This record gives sequence, C-alpha cells and structure tokens, in this order.
Amino acid sequence: MGRGSYTASDWTKLRSSLGKERSAENIFSARAQNATTTDLSGVYREARDNEDSPVSTPVIIGFDVTASMGYLAEELALNSLNKAIMYIYKNKPILCPQIMCCAIGDCKSDKIPLQVTQFESDIRIIRQLTSLCLEGGGGGNGGESYNLAWYFAAKRTLTDHYEKRRKKGVLITIGDDCCHNVLTRSEIRRVFGDNADYDLSSEELIAAAEEKYHVFHICIDRGAPEDVRIFADWRSLMKGRAASVNKRDISCLSELIYALISVAEGRTPNEALASVDQRAAEIAARSLAYISISDNNNISF
Repeated sequence: MGRGSYTASDWTKLRSSLGKERSAENIFSARAQNATTTDLSGVYREARDNEDSPVSTPVIIGFDVTASMGYLAEELALNSLNKAIMYIYKNKPILCPQIMCCAIGDCKSDKIPLQVTQFESDIRIIRQLTSLCLEGGGGGNGGESYNLAWYFAAKRTLTDHYEKRRKKGVLITIGDDCCHNVLTRSEIRRVFGDNADYDLSSEELIAAAEEKYHVFHICIDRGAPEDVRIFADWRSLMKGRAASVNKRDISCLSELIYALISVAEGRTPNEALASVDQRAAEIAARSLAYISISDNNNISF
C-alpha cells in the first residue's frame, strides 16, 4: 500500500466517472444489507516507506456515516478530500502523505460501526472512500462511536513514521454528535475480535491514539439548540484539539483539514491559511479558535 502519487488529472477522471446524477446514494455503492460481518479481527493497516513515498506520513480521516451525515460523506468524496490533498502537495506541511479513511457509525446499534480503507498515496484514496457503506444508522442514544477510530489507530495501524522516525501522524474525526463515553469489552470483542481486560474510556483511547498521532475532532454545527452542548463536550474531551464548523460552511472543510495537519506540524494558523482563498481562510481561522498544540512531533521513549 501507499505507492504511486496523487494527481489532479486522476481526480478529474474519477469525478467524471461518477456521472452527472451525483448523490451519496450513487457515489457510495456498498449497501448495509450486503454486509455480512462487523468483525475486524486480525485487520491491520500499514503506512510504509517505499520508492514513491520515502518519508511516508500517515493521515487518518474518520467521518460519521450515521443517518444525519450522508451529506458529509458526499462532500468528502466529491470535493473536500481532493482539495485538502492538493493543498498538502502544494504547500508540503507533511511529506509523502498516505491517507486512510474510516467510516464511523454507532457500535451500540449499527451492523457495520467501523469501516477502514488502506493507507494510500494516489487516487485509490478516493476510490476506496467511495467503496465504503453509508449505513445511515445511529441516533437516539446520546452519541456515536468515534472512539472506534481511536482504538483502530492505536491498536491496528503500523507506520514507519512512528517506528523508524519516532514521529506522529495525524488523525481527524468529523461528525455532529457527542462521542460515547466508553467502548465496552463486549463492543471491542464484537467489532475487533479482541479480548480487552476492561471497558475503555474515550479519554484512555484518545491517549492511546496520541502515542502515534496528533488527534483532532471537527464538530459540525447544524444550528440546532443542542450543538452548543455537543461542542462543549468535545472541547472538554479533546483538550485543545476540537474545532467547529457550521454546516453551511461545509465547503470549507478541505481548508480546515489542511490547516489542522499544518498546525500539527508546527505551523501557526496564519501560516497554514496564507495560501488559501480569503473567505475559506476566515472560516477556517474561526474554526481553529480553540485549537492548541503543546507537544512536539518527536516522540521520546
């Protein structure tokens, strides 16, 4: 995995192949009723150096695919992920990005609460993204299972950036609900096939993921009365790593993703956003208001 390089022409061809009638339903071909298992037993993802990516840098983008969030998956597939990748290649906040996507649901109710692509460096990033299933479940129980992405990043990813260079990648989750407080032993067994000694709190899972990744969350503000409370919960949980963007500004998600990666690598928000459209830069800057990076990218053992 992680071979090749990303090009604008490949993206243009892929977008054209999706046809004029573009919607989440026809972009994402997989269907929940065709899924036979949620079990990720023995599944690992690797971001390794190779001749095309001599200094591979892992990036994980996890996004909510529950009932209210189909528009987010569509935005990522058709616009934001491509634009964010092009910003990265142009401005080089990281070298040799290898990107993995996670589709996140609710392990308390969904049939397929977590799906993961491979770490890729070329147009397969988007091709694999569109192969994921938008189950459209979740809802009504006070949160979604964003903590599944943290578990997978901590326990099931192998990266040369961490193992050889003692450096962190970047993990960004995106969604509009709170995160469940705990990932239970039974949920861990059902989704991953692992036998945990005890239930794991979201705080513990973030800490585990932060061994290898700078971990962020982008909270989508829908304009609902409860959104203030939801974002306050994320700010409390993430401690300076939670951003918020209004749903009406979702077209600026690419600039925000790019800015978070840049800030994780030591750039200031102003430096990160200097090369983007002014309107998008203003929106992203407001979204970054609560972000603070205190640790160094180098890891000591």
